[in-house]
Amino acid sequence: MALIKVTIDGIETQVEEGTSILNAARSIGGKIVPPAMCYYSSLKGSGGKCRTCLVKVTQGSEKDPRPMPKLVASCSTNVMDGMVVENTASQDVIDARKSIVEMLLVNHPLDCPVCDQAGECSLQDLSYEHGLSTTRYEFERRKFDPIDIGDHIKLHMNRCILCYRCLMVGDQLTNEREHGIIGRGDHAEISTYLEKSVDNEFSGNVIDVCPVGALTDRTFRFKSRVWFSKPLNAHRECTTDKCSGKSVLWMSDNDVLRVTARKDQNNEVKEFICNTCRFDKKDVKDWVIEGPAHISRDSVISQNHYELPITHKYKALENTAKPQ
Repeated sequence: MALIKVTIDGIETQVEEGTSILNAARSIGGKIVPPAMCYYSSLKGSGGKCRTCLVKVTQGSEKDPRPMPKLVASCSTNVMDGMVVENTASQDVIDARKSIVEMLLVNHPLDCPVCDQAGECSLQDLSYEHGLSTTRYEFERRKFDPIDIGDHIKLHMNRCILCYRCLMVGDQLTNEREHGIIGRGDHAEISTYLEKSVDNEFSGNVIDVCPVGALTDRTFRFKSRVWFSKPLNAHRECTTDKCSGKSVLWMSDNDVLRVTARKDQNNEVKEFICNTCRFDKKDVKDWVIEGPAHISRDSVISQNHYELPITHKYKALENTAKPQ
């Protein structure tokens, strides 16, 4: 396929035709990549809901150099040959992003000190970069009655930003989706049909794709702050169809506090894991340890995290590993 040229924040790159502006920016990397709270490349139909990835197109293409009249969502707008895009270079984009963050925080509770997502929360990072120190909102925040959706997943609907990622996991990874959106407008919420539990074999992946603390791991609840644990890449021969068996073990000494799927540099899961791997295999002897997981130096999890010295301790346990 022929490559087309696009310039983002003064950096020129070539991508395949049909590539979105967001993915073109990701091919360059660094600070010019727009944030994304709803788009997830491995989930079909995602994107276009949170508006945090808005960018300014100052030149539509070489054939038609006119700028686009308004900011566009980079996750759902494809590049054209000769397109020129501004992200961090545009003050209009920065101002719009601040407004979007302010809107997302209107109803979001300020409970980061007790939220298990703290340290891994995309909204937390976004509010730190673009949020305001005060709020103009004077009304009562919306509140939802807590419901029980199963033994493994805790739903905090008050934290939800309605990105729809968890619904797409249910549609695309499972045979029967058990949860959805009920209500409209400010009353819209994630729920299950007659409070049925979410217990299919791949339901735990909604925890990994959730960008905030709306869906968290009950088995990890209040056990430890994530930055106090040591993440190790590990794998096992899983017999469940569609399960990659590749995961990250979050360790405290020799104890496995939780198991998650691996994420790439864009904080997205490409290879999902089943609930057996996630919730039932909490012994380090069930896994083949590959080595410490890479943590970005921009993440709070990277404090006290060293990638080299901690591997040998867990490698020794492989000699006594249980049969798969």
